[in-house]
Formats: sequence, C-alpha cells, structure tokens
Amino acid sequence: MQENEQIIRTEYSEIMQKSYIDYAMSVIIARALPDVRDGLKPVQRRTLYDMHELGIRYDKPYRKCARIVGDTMGKYHPHGDSSIYEALVVMAQEFKKGMPLVDGHGNFGSIEGDGAAAMRYTEARLQKITQEAYLADLDKDVVDFVPNFDETEKEPSVLPVKVPNLLINGADGIAVGMATSIPPHNFGEVIEGVKAYMKNPDITTKEMMEYIKGPDFPTGGIVVNKDDLLNIYETGMGKIKIRGKVEVEQVKGGKERLVITEIPYTMIGANIGKFLNDVYSLVETKKTNDIVDISNQSSKEGIRIVLELRKGADVENLKNMLYKKTRLEDTFGVNMLAVAEGRPETMGLVSIVRHHVNFQYELATRKYKTLLAKEMDKKEIQEGLIKACDVIDLIIEILRGSKNIKDAKDCLMNGNTEKIEFRYKGSEADAKQLNFTERQATAILEMRLYKLIGLEIEALMKEHETTLQNIEKYEEILGSRAAMAKVIIKELDGFKKEYAVERKTAIENAAEAVFEEKKIEEIPVILLMDRFGYAKTIDVSAYERNKEAADAENKYIIHCMNTDRLCIFTDKGQMHMVKVLDLPYGKFRDKGTPIDNVSNYSSSEENIVYIESIGNLLGRKLLFASSDGMLKQVDGGEFDVSKRTTAATKLNEGATVMLIQPVSGTEGETIIMGTEKGMYLRFAAGDVPEKKKGAVGVRGMKIDPKDKLEAVYLLGEEEEKNIETKGKEIALHRLRIANRDGKGVKK
Repeated sequence: MQENEQIIRTEYSEIMQKSYIDYAMSVIIARALPDVRDGLKPVQRRTLYDMHELGIRYDKPYRKCARIVGDTMGKYHPHGDSSIYEALVVMAQEFKKGMPLVDGHGNFGSIEGDGAAAMRYTEARLQKITQEAYLADLDKDVVDFVPNFDETEKEPSVLPVKVPNLLINGADGIAVGMATSIPPHNFGEVIEGVKAYMKNPDITTKEMMEYIKGPDFPTGGIVVNKDDLLNIYETGMGKIKIRGKVEVEQVKGGKERLVITEIPYTMIGANIGKFLNDVYSLVETKKTNDIVDISNQSSKEGIRIVLELRKGADVENLKNMLYKKTRLEDTFGVNMLAVAEGRPETMGLVSIVRHHVNFQYELATRKYKTLLAKEMDKKEIQEGLIKACDVIDLIIEILRGSKNIKDAKDCLMNGNTEKIEFRYKGSEADAKQLNFTERQATAILEMRLYKLIGLEIEALMKEHETTLQNIEKYEEILGSRAAMAKVIIKELDGFKKEYAVERKTAIENAAEAVFEEKKIEEIPVILLMDRFGYAKTIDVSAYERNKEAADAENKYIIHCMNTDRLCIFTDKGQMHMVKVLDLPYGKFRDKGTPIDNVSNYSSSEENIVYIESIGNLLGRKLLFASSDGMLKQVDGGEFDVSKRTTAATKLNEGATVMLIQPVSGTEGETIIMGTEKGMYLRFAAGDVPEKKKGAVGVRGMKIDPKDKLEAVYLLGEEEEKNIETKGKEIALHRLRIANRDGKGVKK
C-alpha cells in the first residue's frame, strides 16, 4: 500500500445499493426506454444514424445487414450484434410497426413468428420517410452531438424527427423495475392531433381524441372498449381489449364457415399457432361440435384462418366462444412510459404531443438560426463582390502593385497603401478609402476573372436579392412563434399527403362476449388401458360385444362415468388426476392416447401401481403397502382433490409403494406378506388401522435386515390363492392367521 492511499470502510449494502441503482438507471435511460422526442431507443437511433452515415439512402442500393450491424456495434452500440440486428429487423417488419423505418430486402421473418434470416443473408436501406422526416437537417446543427462510448466518434443525442414517432410506431421495452408498452397509432390522425395542439395548446384529451381516435394496429382488428380509451389516454395506463375480425362465408350445401381475416396485435408470432391449438383443444374436449375442420390459409396477401362448420351450427355462439376461450380476444396493456428531459415519465396523450411540439419548435429555431447565419455570411460576401465590381480597375491596380497577398489584403481591408506601387496618380487616394471585411477581401482575392462578365454580374445581383429575401424570411420565422408554427404545419401537411394511410383498426363499444356452454351428457363408459399405457374410453355396449378381446388386450378395465376423474397411483407415492373427458372416446379398435400425454405421470420415472376412478373410490377404503413393510388404510374420499398431481402417501426414505387395493371391510379379510427368504405372515386386514394419506402407516411384519419384502396379498373371506415361489407351491389361504407385526413362518 502506497503512502498516499487510504482504505475507505463502508457498508457492503450501501455499495450494492448504489451500484444497483446506477445499473438500473443505465438500463432505463440508455437501453430499454424510448425518448419522448424522437420515440426511439438508443439502439434504434444509432442504427438509423449509422445507415445515414453509410449513405444507405432510400434511393441507393441495399447493403448487407451484417455491414450495418458491424458498423453500428463498432462505432456506437457496443452491446452485441444480436440486439442490434433484432432492432433492425423489427424496424423493417410492417406487421409490427405502424410506419416501418427500414426497407428490408430478404427474409425478415413473418407474422406467424418465423425469425429473420441471418444478417449475412439479408439486406436493408432506409425508407424514404425515415430519410425525410427522421434524419433530415442533421447538417444544420439542430441537435446536440455527443461523444460515443470510446470518444472516437460523435453521435446525435436525439434524432431530429419531425413526426411524433412515439405514437406512430409505439414502443415496448422492459427496464429494471419498470416497463413501457405504447400502442401504434394512425399516421394521418397523429399529424392532425399535433396540428390541433399547435393551434390550441390548452386542448383536452377528449378534444384530442376527435383527431386521434385510438390505437391503429398494423394487424387491424377491433378495439372493443372505446369508452375506456379516454381514461387510458388521460393517465397513460390501462388495458385495451382487441378482437380479431371474423367474417361468415356461405358454402355449398347450406353450410357456413368462419374466416378470421385480422388478428389481435398481441397474437403476432407463436400465438397464432397457440390459437390453432386452442381451437383443436375445444373440439377434442367436446366443448364444441360445430367445428368440422380448421386450416391456416394465411399468405403474403394477409391473414386467413378458416373454420369449416357443420350444417346448422350456432355461428354467433361459436364466435363468442372463440373470443372467450382463445386469444381471438386479447388485452393490450398500455403503459405510456418514456424518457422525458432525462428521466422516465408516464405520460398521457396530450403530454406526449406537447413534448413533441416543444421539440419541433426547438428544432426549427436551431435550423433557421443556422440557415440565417449562412445567409448573412453569403450576404456579406455578395455585397463585397458587388462593391468590388464597381472599383475593379482599382483592385487590379492594387493587386499588380502588391508584392504578396498579405499586402494586397491589408490594402483592401484597411486602405494601407504603404507597400503598394500605383501606376496612376489619384489611385492611391481612392485605395485609402477601401474598407472591405476580411471575408469580403478573401472572396475578392479568390474571385475568377470570368465573374466580371456582364451576365455573371447580373446573376450575382439576383443571388444577392434571393439572399436578402431568405434573410427576411428566416428572421420573420425566428421572430414570430406563429410564423414558425405555420412552417412546421406546412411540413406536417406534406408528410401527411405523401405517407398517410387508411386506418386499419376499428374502434367501437362491443358487448361482452357471452356464450352458453353446452352441458355434457353424462353417460357410463368403459376405460381401457393397455400395457403400453395407451388409454381410451368406449361405449358399454361396444365393450360387451368385444369383452373377451378387451380383457385379453388391456391391463386396466374400469367402469366409470364420462364426467368422472381418473386417479393414477404410482410406486413413488404420487397420485395423478386425469379427466375422463381428456381421453379419446371412440371405437374399440382405436389406438387411444398415451396416458403420459394427458397427465403429469411419466412412464420413464415411475410405475403405475393402481388405477381407479374417483367415483368408484368414494365411500371405500384403500390398503397401502410399501416395500419397507409399512401398511395403512386410507379413506377414498381423501383423493377427491382438484390438483393434477398430489402426494397419495408418505414414504420412508428408499421405500416404494408395492400394493394399493380396496378393502372390503369384511371380518374374514386377510393380508399376507412374503419375503424373498420365504418368510410368510398372515393376519386380519382389520389389524391395519385407518390413517390419513399423509401418514407413513404401521409396520405389518418384522423383516430381517438381510431379508427383503417380496409381495403383499389381500385375500377375501373365502378367497383361495396359490402362488409358486422357488419351485414350491404355497396355498396362501391355508396359512395360519397370526398377529400383525410378527416375524412370520418359514415356507
């Protein structure tokens, strides 16, 4: 440790808190949230600026995305290529953005969730609107430029965007402790809203909504809670309900089909596939019998999901069912959070427009100040050249009599004739009257002789006239807010005329979707499950006709109701619950479905010990026997639970369930326990007490530490059972009845 160094002692929690707050603010400001002025996140801003710098304009050839991404990462955004490419792709996807900012060439993904091709294959360039409304005037000192991450380049702190991009394209982003979700809006409507605010800065949200009706999603759809929009736009928070657009088409034979032509914005991507699966599920679980077939016929032309219906189907009820049970009606959570004046702020509609308009005045002020300064410079030079043309003979004489440029310039500016040799008398006196400015003197010295031609002098006079008009115009704009507003509005009108499109999303107040769920007819069925775990249900009469084959081919045959639930008990002590309706109902020769597919049971991790329907278990008691010799009886009602998986019993470490069987409760019912070394113990089933399912139970037999329980049997009062073990046949029903928890007898 050096002499001037000091160890600073501080609380570890304080350091962690400060570091985390710094990190959080970095994510909020420099990564996840858009700026209210240009509506762009830093990665989007940097990518667009880099494309502008590379000259990839809308009227120039496309360039490889890998080049754009690499250049952006190297110069401005050192956060990995995938985040930059992802931002570039989203800005080119017309189904995600109200106004795509990038013109993509190649595979940029699809509305169904397909990803874009690798950046080495795709190409891009700027859209015309991006060039004209987002990147124009960067050369006119309209925004501040800041050093990049390594201070080798300069980048704009904000782009001089002339349209309210935050509303037009919306935004979504997850920061630390906060998130933003702003829906896209219609380009033309937003322009009108901005103009309305500029004409009346005291405009209310309700008045603003006469121009900006509500969100306009690129996927169309219908906003069905119009009355909630006012509160959402007042507070900047709320939930928008969107429905897909469903049309009814007539088909031959009096049938109808439902065609979904527009989807909710939230369904973009993998959720289209999920919607199709949800519809399949409604059909499979018999929630509806009206849908005969479903097909996704979507293409580049647009969305087209077709549901073929049976004749006489209740179309309205089915539409309401789709709204209720699938994502055809969904919620878009609005949280209009953006960075305003360096800090995150949740803003209402008018507030966002206000920030945008203030930014426009700032841009216009800086632009016209820069233009005015340039025109004033031009005016100074033009006046010097015009004045020079009047005394050109004197100037030529001065130049010819000078030994160097410095002397000539000194004479032109200050009338210093000491070092000048004049040819004619009187010229020196005239030269002493000269008082050109430095800029004028430089322009005179650099002037070419052809400028003295009459037409050139005339052109100079006209140019000077134009310069004076421009100065007058710029001074008027800078001197009056009304004049500046007029210029901004004129520019906005030009953008609207060229780029405005028809609204895609309808906005209305729709009634809550209500559908009558058809009650399932309760019928007795036979549940069949083979040794491979394939299960199905069939009609009782179908079972009776095929009883012999069914009994031979299936491991489990259970009589139950179709509305019942199936309890699957495993050797791990778990019980998995399955609705009988989740199993396919059909013909005797149908294959069925693997029980793993409809339950949490996994055939690779556990084995089935017992299966029964909950309806058949109620009012009965089950005998549980585990591999460590523990026994108990449990009331069947304990397994009437709503969970898909629950613990059926408690097991000691290393133990597994060997037997689960219903007990009759008759006096002569007995339990026989046998070990690998041939020890057998028979005792009354009534000796095993009833316990809760969470109990381990009581010991049924004392087993030698070197021995192991092999089997447990439950025999009825007069039931006979013979088993064969190690070449010997043992009649279990003839074993002497002893007390529970004995050692048993050798056989």
